[in-house]
Amino acid sequence: MIHDDLVAPINDQITSEAYASQLYLQMSMWAEDKGLPGASKFFRGHVAEEMDHRNRLVDYLVECDAPVRLQAIPAPTAEFESLVSIINAAYDHEKMVTEQIDALASLALDRRDFNTFNMLQWFIAEQREELVLFRGIVDYMKLAGFTGGPGDALVNLDTFLLSQCHAH
Repeated sequence: MIHDDLVAPINDQITSEAYASQLYLQMSMWAEDKGLPGASKFFRGHVAEEMDHRNRLVDYLVECDAPVRLQAIPAPTAEFESLVSIINAAYDHEKMVTEQIDALASLALDRRDFNTFNMLQWFIAEQREELVLFRGIVDYMKLAGFTGGPGDALVNLDTFLLSQCHAH
């Protein structure tokens, strides 16, 4: 049901999704340490989403009677300069994940594995949502003139991130 050439790359994507969960948890804890409850809650919500993504891929391999091979998850950095650097890092990470999903979809089409391609359509739509969300946050930061330092703009950005918990 799944082309052999897709099993290893999907296992790699499982690791990538688990890493994203760890990355967002670390970002959440950084925000918590800095007294930014909106940012902390926003990134904590993404922890669960990334684990859901991982589990969807695991479930698909199980349904296909293909081996699931869990790999070591690299530790994400715990050091961030500012909330701006975290948001930019998260946006860059989502762009990278989008490239990974697109490569999987392309491989599925190349191998004429239409069932896997169909499964990946959910991920393609999800990544589009993530890119729109993070691009909107980056645009908001620019519009608000937020550069990363303390002050009213930081409070406004934290409040904005809290509002995105409900919108996403």
